[in-house]
Amino acid sequence: QVQLVESGGGLVQAGGSLRLSCTASGRTFSNYAMGWFRQAAGKEREFVARISWSGLSTYYADPVKGRFTISRDNAKNTVALQMNSLKPEDTAVYYCAAGQPLLPTDPRFVGSWGQGTQVTVSS
Repeated sequence: QVQLVESGGGLVQAGGSLRLSCTASGRTFSNYAMGWFRQAAGKEREFVARISWSGLSTYYADPVKGRFTISRDNAKNTVALQMNSLKPEDTAVYYCAAGQPLLPTDPRFVGSWGQGTQVTVSS
């Protein structure tokens, strides 16, 4: 499995922006589809965004479409999530995830997870 480490979480006011980053190690990063999930307190983990191994294909959950952008740099083994126009309901622990050849949108079928990074959006 690939090992994943997230960074970039924090506290931001509503309407602000944050950029999350995830660094992978242990396996050939470019073989993996990558993505982000989130889990708010008392709720189930949910899909946020994913990107194909090549970076040419992306897919977003409806609540974040038009506000979040996922990208990857295979030379640096990193995937990023740019979050703009943040809302209080975006508050959650955000998890980086990897899948091969695809990344499932159902967290039950995801094999590799990072440890998570907290994002808090104040109103």
